[in-house]
Amino acid sequence: MKEVLLNIESGEIRCALLKQGQLADLQIERASHNPLTGNIYRGKVTNILHNIQSAFININEGENGFIHISDIIENTQKFQEMFDMDFECEVKPKTRKKRIEDIDKLLKIDQPVLVQVVKEPIGSKGARLTSNISVPGRYLVLLPNTPHRGVSRKIQDRGAREQLKKIIRAFEMPQDVGLICRTASMNASKEMLIQEANELLQTWEGIMAGFQDSDDSICLYRESDLVKKALIRAVDKKYDRMLIDDYKTFQRCRKLYQKYKDEHPLKIEYYRDTIPMFERFCVEVEIDKALRRKIWLPSGGYLFFEKTEAMTTIDVNSGRSRVTDSSKTLEESLVHINMEAAEEIARQLKLRNIGGLVICDFIDMRSRKNGRRVLTRLKEAMREDSAKCTVLGMSDFGLVEMTRQRARESLHQLLYTHCPYCTGIGHIKNHESVMIDIERGIRKLGSHKKKKALKLVVHPELETFINHSKKNYLSDVARKWKTSVKVSSNDELHLNAFEFMCAKNDEKLEV
Repeated sequence: MKEVLLNIESGEIRCALLKQGQLADLQIERASHNPLTGNIYRGKVTNILHNIQSAFININEGENGFIHISDIIENTQKFQEMFDMDFECEVKPKTRKKRIEDIDKLLKIDQPVLVQVVKEPIGSKGARLTSNISVPGRYLVLLPNTPHRGVSRKIQDRGAREQLKKIIRAFEMPQDVGLICRTASMNASKEMLIQEANELLQTWEGIMAGFQDSDDSICLYRESDLVKKALIRAVDKKYDRMLIDDYKTFQRCRKLYQKYKDEHPLKIEYYRDTIPMFERFCVEVEIDKALRRKIWLPSGGYLFFEKTEAMTTIDVNSGRSRVTDSSKTLEESLVHINMEAAEEIARQLKLRNIGGLVICDFIDMRSRKNGRRVLTRLKEAMREDSAKCTVLGMSDFGLVEMTRQRARESLHQLLYTHCPYCTGIGHIKNHESVMIDIERGIRKLGSHKKKKALKLVVHPELETFINHSKKNYLSDVARKWKTSVKVSSNDELHLNAFEFMCAKNDEKLEV
């Protein structure tokens, strides 16, 4: 059974996709952070970076957006990668313009430009923009600036591909306007495709009219919200049920569904139970797991996730799994753990929304054949991912390099912020290290400032450590530097923090 769960809060919407009761995908939208990917803007050039052939564009969404020259000139290869398709259909030949390789010939300061967001702002980086506009529909994607027409590679049925090619070849479209058939178009009739193509043209005309009529940076087209996307996905992917815990949203979904009710019998239900829906279906537990660094596998093995500035690494370990001494059984046990890991890695990448370069370190196997089995399982599991993914081969050390499209913030970036204690490194000093820092402070105060009686204030946990293990050590250090130290605690202090005071008048001393 496949289900969609929509959890609606005043400041957040969460959409969980369940397959056979297991969380398969998760999307979160917050009222304080509207998604920008896919939106089309009338922007204004604010700065041109000649050395990297790029520019900053003001789109009136906080940080200025960033555009590279490769996203300004028509780039067929990028379109093919973005929509996972080949431009197979013939178009009328036209005179090709000479490729411009200097951004100064394309953009000027304060020039108005029509741009689309292809990547969300992440951290201090602004949105990534392109001027190769695409207007997406449910079945088709309109390409206003290129005459190419093509069919998604995900449609593998040859008969369906040929039929779709014939249909879009026959469309009468304005010059230099192209079309892409999306995966869902395989289930659409010719009339439905024609109707959507006309709707997309009308949307594009509205965008152009808005561009001409406005003088400021403004959003001209906004992508559908998460609720509508979830409903359409449920219909296209043939989900069985949609559960919603907000009555107003439930009514809206039922109204939207009337347009698609003849395509698929989707049950839309209002969740009435007193137990929170995400708790009832164990989604909260899965979200909590997706925020951890360590994930246990059914066999007893585990995955360990580590994020660096350049990449995400995933280490596969045997953990608590039972591995016998027999070489044949040992190899099969390791293969079994790696197979489980491959499926869980694909699931976790979606749940965590990890993008960029990913390195998977599988457990070493003797047989190359087994390595190919694990790699095949990983690639099959990644096919269900809606993000663009590229998986390379497995090295002799069991390493697999892969990339996953990064369009928005990861789950971790969305829900967490840097810890003010560790400033993002995930560690604090151990008690031994703090004691050495305290010793340096005693030395400075005793020998240099000639303080004869000190009061040391620490966190209660460190005070317990001192009283049990370091009391004599602290006395010896104080005696060495001709002073005395009395220890007290303050639970408002950081675990690594400590303060020295004058024992006579409690005056705070700077170390």
